[in-house]
Amino acid sequence: MLADSGITHPASEWAAEQVFDTTAIDCTTAVVLKILDGKCKMLAGEKAAIMQIYDVVEDGTGVLFDSQAHQAIAEARRQPGPAIQERIHTLRLYAEEKIPKPVMKKYKAMLRDGLFG
Repeated sequence: MLADSGITHPASEWAAEQVFDTTAIDCTTAVVLKILDGKCKMLAGEKAAIMQIYDVVEDGTGVLFDSQAHQAIAEARRQPGPAIQERIHTLRLYAEEKIPKPVMKKYKAMLRDGLFG
């Protein structure tokens, strides 16, 4: 939803219609970590869309991230500070280490084709 407006973001609607496997959930989480760590080169609207997608899929089961990682993301979104930013940074590096570049490229292509295309 868009900030208490009662309007659903198109990315939320799109994500709700998709089947996100464990890899896609992990990739979504990894992109959110990159956004929160200030390392994402997407445009502001694209970042907002990814955050909306994350809100739809975050309760799904990925392989790489446990509930503590999702709690860190929630905290960073709610109240960023040095300690949580360090945790986000560490999680982002972990994600970049664990998710092969071809897998992330395939995920980003899915987003481009389905959402941004």
